[in-house]
Amino acid sequence: MNIDPVNILKEHDLKHTRQRVRVLEEIALDSVAISQPELEKKLGKEIDRVTLYRILNTYEDKGILHRIMDMHGTANYAICSDACSEEHHHDEHVHFNCTQCLKIYCLEIQVPRIKMPKGFNAKTVSSTAYGICEKCNAN
Repeated sequence: MNIDPVNILKEHDLKHTRQRVRVLEEIALDSVAISQPELEKKLGKEIDRVTLYRILNTYEDKGILHRIMDMHGTANYAICSDACSEEHHHDEHVHFNCTQCLKIYCLEIQVPRIKMPKGFNAKTVSSTAYGICEKCNAN
């Protein structure tokens, strides 16, 4: 995924610190969602756990990342579409959780619109499919 971390941070009125830029760069390297523990391993001692947690929460709050829970209840993160904002995440697509390699993919399949009952206001809607991904099926 080709992104400009500094521009994304400017668009969301965030300071472009070295740590914030590194987190976005690392997440953009792969086409699958990544968990906080995986990010901690990849970033090593560049960013401590608390700072990483705060950055991920800020990015989610600002509509830069969206969170996907894996089969074990661990939060994974993927970059949001350009349409996301603080008020509403528009990444309402199907997520595919591979039961073999455990990677989570954002699929270009939209989740159907759901009419919420009176008094309910959904910020985001998600759907997760579980099975074997294309790469694992090829092996």
